[in-house]
Amino acid sequence: MSDTSSRATSSFGSQARRATVELLSSMRFAIALLTVICIASVIGTVLKQHEPAVNYVNQFGPFWAQLFLALKLNAVYSAWWFLLILAFLVVSTSLCVARNAPKYLADLRTYKENIREKSLEAFRHRAEADVRGNPEEAAQRLGKLLVTGGWKVKLQQRDTAAGKGWMVAAKAGAAHKLGYIAAHSAIVLICLGGLFDGDLIVRAQMLFGDKTPYTGGGRVSDVAPEHRLSERNPTFRGNLMVAEGTQSSTAILNQSDGVLLQELPFAVELKKFIVEYYSTGMPKLFASEVIIHDKHTGEQTAQRIEVNHPAHYKGVEIYQSSFDDGGSAVKMRAVPMDGTGKPFMVEGVIGGTSEFTRTGAGRGNADDTLTLEYTALRTINVENFGAAKGAGALASATDVRKVDLKSAIDARLGAGHKTTTEKELRNIGPSIGYKLRDASGQAREYQNYMMPVDTGDGNPVFLLGVRDNPVDAFRFLRVPADAEGSMDTFLRLRVALADPALREQAARRYVATAVDASRPDLREPLMQSALRALEMYAGTTDDAGVKVGGLQAIARFMEQNVPEAERSRASEVLVRILNGVLFEMAQSLREKNGLKPMENDAQTLAFMTQAVFSLSDAQFYPAPMTFMLDDFTHVQASVFQVTRGPGKNVVYLGCLFLILGIFAMLYVRDRRLWIWLAPAGEGSSHATVALSTNRQTMEGDKDFAMLTEKLIGAQPIARRPGASE
Repeated sequence: MSDTSSRATSSFGSQARRATVELLSSMRFAIALLTVICIASVIGTVLKQHEPAVNYVNQFGPFWAQLFLALKLNAVYSAWWFLLILAFLVVSTSLCVARNAPKYLADLRTYKENIREKSLEAFRHRAEADVRGNPEEAAQRLGKLLVTGGWKVKLQQRDTAAGKGWMVAAKAGAAHKLGYIAAHSAIVLICLGGLFDGDLIVRAQMLFGDKTPYTGGGRVSDVAPEHRLSERNPTFRGNLMVAEGTQSSTAILNQSDGVLLQELPFAVELKKFIVEYYSTGMPKLFASEVIIHDKHTGEQTAQRIEVNHPAHYKGVEIYQSSFDDGGSAVKMRAVPMDGTGKPFMVEGVIGGTSEFTRTGAGRGNADDTLTLEYTALRTINVENFGAAKGAGALASATDVRKVDLKSAIDARLGAGHKTTTEKELRNIGPSIGYKLRDASGQAREYQNYMMPVDTGDGNPVFLLGVRDNPVDAFRFLRVPADAEGSMDTFLRLRVALADPALREQAARRYVATAVDASRPDLREPLMQSALRALEMYAGTTDDAGVKVGGLQAIARFMEQNVPEAERSRASEVLVRILNGVLFEMAQSLREKNGLKPMENDAQTLAFMTQAVFSLSDAQFYPAPMTFMLDDFTHVQASVFQVTRGPGKNVVYLGCLFLILGIFAMLYVRDRRLWIWLAPAGEGSSHATVALSTNRQTMEGDKDFAMLTEKLIGAQPIARRPGASE
């Protein structure tokens, strides 16, 4: 009983193993794996990889972002399940090759000369005829003809009832079988190369070598050894950033939950970074002149690294990936936007921070402290101002009342680079990017341009950008530049609006110039209207305790107090009064500061028009001050991608095998030819010719007809229904 149970268990185990091997080596299993890999590759191509988690939350929402991160869709090609599928594909294809390659190789060595003569009658390609000479002479002659045609031939003598017969067995196109082996082996090699050059070895070190990703900050030299990989690491792919005049020997390997530091056997020193731009502001060329310092020998090697022209050193390839700021020194002027505090200067470096209070430089209460983070310095900003000229952006809109067939055709024909909108590319100068972080850790991002920008209307403005989230576009406050090229006049206007005494003084100046001396009865009503308009524009607190000012306050007043039929005329009058009072206020402030009064011309009109809009929008500016770039010392940094990929050569070999294998399978026909020669009387033999091929084509039929005509001088016999190879 026990012996029977043991044999049954052994039989079940062997059957399970055979079934497992059969499944792994089957074509349907390999195709299923390839399908999953293709789907995963599509996801990895469409979905941006290795982005910060907050970017996925902003783009897809918390639920989908959490699902993507759980499935590692943010790092598809290094995900454990993707590597596992690759490993199974390697096993499956290897088993398939191991099962079939011996049969194919054995088939290459055999001529199948033992086939029975009766079996030749069942072939699709068949021909019969009498040939001269006895069977041996005919076999020798036909064998030589086949050899000259590129066939490999083997002769066999057989005894028959009519005498001795000869079988001529020939084969051609044996490389077709080798193509199958080469193509399947190529899949194994390419997958192995991908596994070698992927994160498999790094993950193995994290799993078995006590290596963990680093999630903190600080200096690279302070990172503990458990976050560092040895310079003998056989495969890695990381980023190395080097600023001009410095050197680095530690690459950063990004992981989904942190970074790993990869020690290099050399240090890269950046002597000079070279960048050239197109007229569009896009980089045309960026290259790095570097010196590679060998850690062990001290040897120094000078090289130039460009895009698509990497440097090679000790099995490590150094690619020019991009460029960045290398810690530029910036000097900025803090300008109060709310009328409180005094301007002050701050200095820092890109990537650094400074702390100050809301009222000025220095430290104050903890709840009043702001942290200034210097994030970016851009020395070149090329923008398109073509839409700002002529008809402007509205010109690109479609006018449904007009059908101009000629213009429509001309816009779509001609040179491939032609566009339907005019382009005027202009460099508007440097800009500074920074973040202001409060004591609770909340931060907003700002971008300010160093010089005023003429947006096309002849009135230069300072662009002050702000956004709450990194995925949002910047929203810009346009502050008009005065005759001195500064925004001091605008800032003085904003401070004066908050002073009732200065508002009254400006209103009296306006009334004195606007009312004729013969109509003194109009002065007091106009004075009250001007003061009321200034008060609303400066800002008042509504019943809910919210301060509302600017043009929004005037619009609300009109909606609540003026009938709808009269709002258009009343608002026009009120805005005209407001513009006049603000003009007199600006003139008074300039006189008080010893500046030349503004001329009453078109440029002043454009300045005051923009000032009215900007003062209205300034109430929504979220920071108590803005930081204007005053001076900078630009320091470039080069970003290199350093790789050590032993699997690259394996992948190249696999690609070569794949090309040869596919070519052999598609363009090489595996053909077998048999000629049975039987005695047919004195000095003659009866020949039966049959051909077997792996691909049935019309060209193959013609080739067989030509072959039989050459060998035995006969045409093929019409195939019978049901005939096979």
